[in-house]
Amino acid sequence: MIEFKRVDHFHICVPAKKLEEAKWFYTEIIGLKQIERPDHLFSSEGYWFKIGDAELHIGVEPKSRRTIRHTALQIADIISAKKYLIANGVEIVEEPVIPGRIRFAFIDPFGNRMELLQLDKE
Repeated sequence: MIEFKRVDHFHICVPAKKLEEAKWFYTEIIGLKQIERPDHLFSSEGYWFKIGDAELHIGVEPKSRRTIRHTALQIADIISAKKYLIANGVEIVEEPVIPGRIRFAFIDPFGNRMELLQLDKE
């Protein structure tokens, strides 16, 4: 089984022409603090915000591939979790490397994308 620790972040999408409006809404109306996003790692634009002890990620949905909308969950043992999911026939999606995080995503039987991650420092 997978040992879950906490929700790390959740990712929502907006139309490209509404991205700046979304940034304004989440900073000025909702009051979230924008944090650094390693833009060079991603093929689409977006912003990251601190929300309690988690993060909100906002991005633009690419039209050419499956959804980037997802929830990311921090877990205790990423290697065991990946082996467990593969053994149970779950579709795995590799993610771009982000320094300090070991991660991958999976697609549940209903088409939802979920990211699992373990912090390097653990």
